[in-house]
Amino acid sequence: MDRIEMVQEYVDDILQSTVDEIERKCGYKHLYGVSQACAILAMKRNENVELAMIAGLLHDIYTYKMLDSTDHAHKGSLIAKEILCSIGSFSSHEIDKISQAIYNHSDKTNIDTLFDEILKDADVLQHCLYNPLAHVAEHEKDRFRMLKEELGLI
Repeated sequence: MDRIEMVQEYVDDILQSTVDEIERKCGYKHLYGVSQACAILAMKRNENVELAMIAGLLHDIYTYKMLDSTDHAHKGSLIAKEILCSIGSFSSHEIDKISQAIYNHSDKTNIDTLFDEILKDADVLQHCLYNPLAHVAEHEKDRFRMLKEELGLI
């Protein structure tokens, strides 16, 4: 079993224990969708695909574990760190890199490291492509426009 699959097991366990069926379905769609978008962007931007996918899988783990989104990025970075430490296959540098991206992912106006930006952009892509006919949130419009340009979609 590779490291992505190990993290997926943790995520699946958390989502399976979610009593609310709608939240559970949203969790699967969002966490796996962001993870896949992270892979695409990491490939395009020459970043670590494996770590980017894992950051995507764990970025909203607090929200789905606690069914609360209050300060979820900061609280989720701590849960992600616990999960990654418990797996025992990640270096402290990798854990810090993933945790930092999760910690910063909600602040879409600030520009952080190239790795952090992958998670922010993947989150926006998943929000905007979950239903392409829906209205794009005001705070995501600029990022979404730049992503479409980067990916050659406009």
